[in-house]
Amino acid sequence: MNKHKQHEQTVEDFKERMNYDELMNCMRCGFCLPSCPTYVETDQNEAASPRGRIALMKAIVDGKKAPDEDFERQLNLCLGCRACEPACPSGVKYGHLLEEARDILNKHKKHNVAVRVIRKSVFNGLFPHQNRMRSLNGMLWLYQRSGVQKVVRGTSVLNLIPGNLGTMERILPIIPSPQEMKKRPHHIKPKSPVKKKVAFFSGCLMDTMFMKTNDSTLFLLEKAGCEIVIPEEQNCCGALHAHSGEKEKARELAKRNILAFEKMNANYIISNAGGCGASLVEYDHLLKDDPEWYERAVLFSQKVTDISTILLEVGLPRMKLSEQAITYQDSCHLRNVMNAGVAPRQLLKQIEGVTYQEMKESDRCCGSAGIYNIIQPDMSTQILDHKMKHAIATETSTIVTANPGCLLQMKMGIEREGLSESMRSVHIVDLLAEAVREAEIE
Repeated sequence: MNKHKQHEQTVEDFKERMNYDELMNCMRCGFCLPSCPTYVETDQNEAASPRGRIALMKAIVDGKKAPDEDFERQLNLCLGCRACEPACPSGVKYGHLLEEARDILNKHKKHNVAVRVIRKSVFNGLFPHQNRMRSLNGMLWLYQRSGVQKVVRGTSVLNLIPGNLGTMERILPIIPSPQEMKKRPHHIKPKSPVKKKVAFFSGCLMDTMFMKTNDSTLFLLEKAGCEIVIPEEQNCCGALHAHSGEKEKARELAKRNILAFEKMNANYIISNAGGCGASLVEYDHLLKDDPEWYERAVLFSQKVTDISTILLEVGLPRMKLSEQAITYQDSCHLRNVMNAGVAPRQLLKQIEGVTYQEMKESDRCCGSAGIYNIIQPDMSTQILDHKMKHAIATETSTIVTANPGCLLQMKMGIEREGLSESMRSVHIVDLLAEAVREAEIE
């Protein structure tokens, strides 16, 4: 197929699939501009802003522009943080437009063999299969425990790895062993009277690489008086697929999760990762054109709740830590999609011995954005460097996050600044669990 014919088919898909009313809702008022990290970091390049990208999408639908490489480059440069949505007076769902546009481009793009193999391996072969995620986790555990990691870090090999990957290796969490992975619970009842019955979305990365954070989540829910069920049939939330132009696979994963959680009859579906939660809460949009699944998706999405929200509602026991100053870095999707920016702060302020300091522009993306820090390392690092200036200005020793990508990104920022001995990054549930345990010792 020649390039002209490929462009024609791409344009036809844009005309057929893009929500033109949503494109027209953008009034070009500019309220979104200060909230957009790429607009700010590119010295106010209009094409790198939400309204600029919407204008480009509309120009393609109107036949005034070809879906060329420059257009694709601007879409790929977008973090998908969706900070523009709360700022928009018209309520434009920019994230939905972005995902649809990326999906159309990916459908017609002719990837080279290497890219096709990588995408198929990651999107189809790895993330949808928890047993394979656990096998990968086992290899990372062996890498850490066998001494290979120590040898690698003692050489200059990591310095030869392009982008941020070398630094990422240095901030890997301690990986749980294969034996620990086999002991995952499926039903927990609190010792106190049951206040709520909740179903826990354990996730793929969260229940492997970040298993300790999941354990902290279950500990807190039990302490708060929640009966917890963890469906064995659940799988990846599909966020990575939806953001990367693989929406059909995202829909498949969504249907599997809906089936798994429908059987639980729980009051809430709890997520402890902002990115996953934002994906789960929008299953109704993802399946809006599927009559068989839409109503089921609506019921599912209505139950999705972030861990901080449910803990604030049902209440935690006394929490205490040694005197320290902490700050909080928002998960973009937790704040901008799930509207859960207040609950984490209120919980942190309940910890005795802690002084809470609000970080300047804490609601601005840290530059992680799924795999953005891998595929757009320069822009990601630029955003992270500005974030670390604000973090350092708080004069705190602990940066609290609510998403695994944000957690690793802030750890990378701390590593880059040479502050590993005086500053740490920690997931909010790990800090809260630490505070509950510390109070119990007294």
